[in-house]
Amino acid sequence: MEEREVRDLLKRMLTDLDPAFGYEVHHQKFTADMPQSGERLSRDNLRAMQENYPNPPTFQLRRVVGAGDVWVVEALGDYSGKLYHMVMIVEFRDSKIWKETRYYALPAPRRGSGSRAPPQGDPQTGDCERFDGR
Repeated sequence: MEEREVRDLLKRMLTDLDPAFGYEVHHQKFTADMPQSGERLSRDNLRAMQENYPNPPTFQLRRVVGAGDVWVVEALGDYSGKLYHMVMIVEFRDSKIWKETRYYALPAPRRGSGSRAPPQGDPQTGDCERFDGR
């Protein structure tokens, strides 16, 4: 797959959350691992979960980086008002998503009294103009 196709696919997958589309783009031998909870889902299990999830989360895509068959997605997920940072490592095989490893984290508390400037740059390419960590 071309780079633009991968980026568009990953963006649609996160922002649309259509179980039929997800099933179509996942490899027959797909697995999704969530090491923090110990869950492992097959393509069929993931579709069933998506079809039966009462209030699906919404995701704001922050960044997609990668090349070839390995890509990393950073996103902010809103689960009915509870925010989680999500990082997903995506591996492709035969132009389909073969494996996902997902990590979730709650936002960390702010340290100190100063405000923090958000990273600037293009979230799609990862090109940053400035990030000074303040």
